[in-house]
Amino acid sequence: MKKFTKVLAFALAMVLTLAMTSMVFADTTTNGNYSITIKNDAEGHTYEAYQILAGDLSQDGTTLSNVKWGNGVDQTKVKTLINSGSADDFAKALGEITSKSAEADAAAAKIGKILNASNAYKSGDYNKGTYTISGLPSGYYLVKDMDGSLDQKDGDAYTLYIMEVVGNVTVNAKSDTVTVEKKIKDVNDTTGETSDWQDSADYDIGDSIPFQLTGTLPSNYANFDTYYYAFHDTESNGLTFNNDAVVYAVEGKTETVIDASSYTVTTRNDGFDIVFADLKKITSVNKNTKIVVRYTSTLNENAVIGALGNPNEVYLEYSNNPNNDGHGKTNKDVVIAFTYKVVVNKVDQDNEPLAGAEFTLKKILADGTEKVIDVITTEEGTVFTFNGLDDGQYVLSETVTPDGFNTIDDITFTVTADHEILSDDPQLTDLAAVADGGVVEFTVTKTDGMIDGGLVTDIVNQKGSILPSTGGAGRVAIYLIGAILVLGVGVVAVSKLRARQ
Repeated sequence: MKKFTKVLAFALAMVLTLAMTSMVFADTTTNGNYSITIKNDAEGHTYEAYQILAGDLSQDGTTLSNVKWGNGVDQTKVKTLINSGSADDFAKALGEITSKSAEADAAAAKIGKILNASNAYKSGDYNKGTYTISGLPSGYYLVKDMDGSLDQKDGDAYTLYIMEVVGNVTVNAKSDTVTVEKKIKDVNDTTGETSDWQDSADYDIGDSIPFQLTGTLPSNYANFDTYYYAFHDTESNGLTFNNDAVVYAVEGKTETVIDASSYTVTTRNDGFDIVFADLKKITSVNKNTKIVVRYTSTLNENAVIGALGNPNEVYLEYSNNPNNDGHGKTNKDVVIAFTYKVVVNKVDQDNEPLAGAEFTLKKILADGTEKVIDVITTEEGTVFTFNGLDDGQYVLSETVTPDGFNTIDDITFTVTADHEILSDDPQLTDLAAVADGGVVEFTVTKTDGMIDGGLVTDIVNQKGSILPSTGGAGRVAIYLIGAILVLGVGVVAVSKLRARQ
């Protein structure tokens, strides 16, 4: 039982990392009005100190004598810490415990369950990286975040318990939280190349886009009895979730598919949620495990063209209080899928708009085949817009030619784009298209200095040659030419006859 008592005692020192003060009982005493200063760069914490043991503090601040239970514990429950219920026995056990041990970690939660909340000493306001709890009598204290103070606070977590002998002391806070990362892969259909996981990509409308979510776990994961863990994924209107998520437990290079019965997937109009009500039920998961989700979404007809792109974001909601119930959430992580458009202006040789054409756009794939992207016909219009294009190589064909004009040769062109692949806010930085042989030129359109995703070109049709028909005016012209030739032959004959005479 004494070993169990030691377990309970010093887990309290783990999260706000500090050296355990040895509990050696001596006669020299001093009493006073003490403070605990907690160093933490994160604002928004409210710390509480609970006096676990009261007594007389030695002048060097290391020894507590005349020990009794402090007012910060419910003294009707102290036998859950040590069978005898003796404060002196408990103090001796504390003196033997090893800092940062697994036993110490497990003990913290036990002590936290017998606190007397009405006797908590609270910290003052945040001040240049510190919080101070003042007005403390000498004793041995447990320090923790106030319950509920960090619920739903982005990117933060409750500290584990700290134990410290007071005298005036300063401790360094180390809140232990989780992170989430979202990535996207880029696929070039023409070259067949696929990128690593990154923060941006570009795709054709209709393409299936691969995404990956990676969540970490806190180093004090073992201290939680249960652990809530939920991915909240939100997609823009241009993306449609394909409901094909697979979840993995990843440790090092080892990936294990997590059985779908361990979590729920709930779809929303703008995304989905993957929720583990209690991740601890998967016994193979530990603090070093990463929870990875892979899924696809389709770029749909609502996709935004150009620099604004089609963002997709995620945040994690997770248990953030090993001492009590409580949820926190990470900051959001965003990736973007870009897409572009080609605008064809149909004109004649005088650069005047020319109606009556039909164009077909095909994409050249890595295996040499062609995929039809779109066919656009307009009898009156002269502008043809092909929305939702990726980088890669395309062929533009005039499949219907305006009456009286020559059909253009097929135009092969390549679209290239640059976008930031490692960024918290990925930007489209460059867009271009080049036609084989330079037969046409493309202009990139911008709005307020931003690339709006348009690649514009003029396609010129030349009028065909006018040939005579076989009747009417054409026949008259032929007869006239024939008559002239006959007349010419007669003139030549007469001239030769006169010359003989």
